[in-house]
Amino acid sequence: MAAKKNKPIRLEELTQEEKLKYEIAEELGLLDRVMEEGWRSLSSKETGRIGGLMTKKKKALEK
Repeated sequence: MAAKKNKPIRLEELTQEEKLKYEIAEELGLLDRVMEEGWRSLSSKETGRIGGLMTKKKKALEK
């Protein structure tokens, strides 16, 4: 299996949803690991936590 090239993250090219995902990862103290090892390095529990917080924030923004 070929490894993906590590491309730098360009915040200006991210969608609002992707920005939110990175913000929440940072709040949870997971951003460093994501930046070094990618999203696959997170456990399902950590990924679920990010998804749950994203949903919560989206609902709060809609109100």
